[in-house]
Amino acid sequence: MMVYAVIVAAGKGVRMNCTTRKQYLELEGVPLLSLTLKAFDKCSSIDEIILVVPAGDIGFCIEKIINPAGIQKKVTPVAGGLKRQDSVYNGLLAVDEKKSTVVIHDGVRPFVNPSSIEECIREAVLHGACILGLPASDTLKLADGSGYIEKTLERDSVWLAQTPQAFDYSLIKKAHDCARKEGFKGTDDASLVERLGEKVRIIRGSINNIKITTSEDLVVAGSILGSGKL
Repeated sequence: MMVYAVIVAAGKGVRMNCTTRKQYLELEGVPLLSLTLKAFDKCSSIDEIILVVPAGDIGFCIEKIINPAGIQKKVTPVAGGLKRQDSVYNGLLAVDEKKSTVVIHDGVRPFVNPSSIEECIREAVLHGACILGLPASDTLKLADGSGYIEKTLERDSVWLAQTPQAFDYSLIKKAHDCARKEGFKGTDDASLVERLGEKVRIIRGSINNIKITTSEDLVVAGSILGSGKL
């Protein structure tokens, strides 16, 4: 059975307040997206990488991101869509082998551990769907639209979702097809599967597996890279 990684890097990065798209920003001279690709290249279970990027950036990514990174696995660049969910769907359409497992990951989470990717894949093969996450450590409050607390949530049952998120291809494709038909927009891919009534397993990720969205995140990323604790 084939295992595909769909790495989504088609965002504009407007919250970064930078003229360069955030996925191309560098840490110690290496683009964030290159670091992400290298993590998946080290993962023995991954057979092929589908890289979803802005439609006009495919040539740039081949020349400046993929080739310099020395990726050994096959990388297929695909044009993204208007929103992340559309970009993931475009990546799913590029999967050749339909009897496969698909691992979906944010291109700006460069510190994912290859062993975590492997574990997520194994659990998805067993259960149909699995994502990485972190148990909540702070006290969680549910507030109303006016900024008043309605109640305190049970922290022990709350997790903060990360990527990668791995699925049986037929399951995640069905989930996306249903969401598109019904106009549903989820904040992650697992939410599309959940609304079908399917169970999604969650396993512990890493505190270092941050999503780089703002300039502050980039500072934290530099500290993680410099610590040598990846």
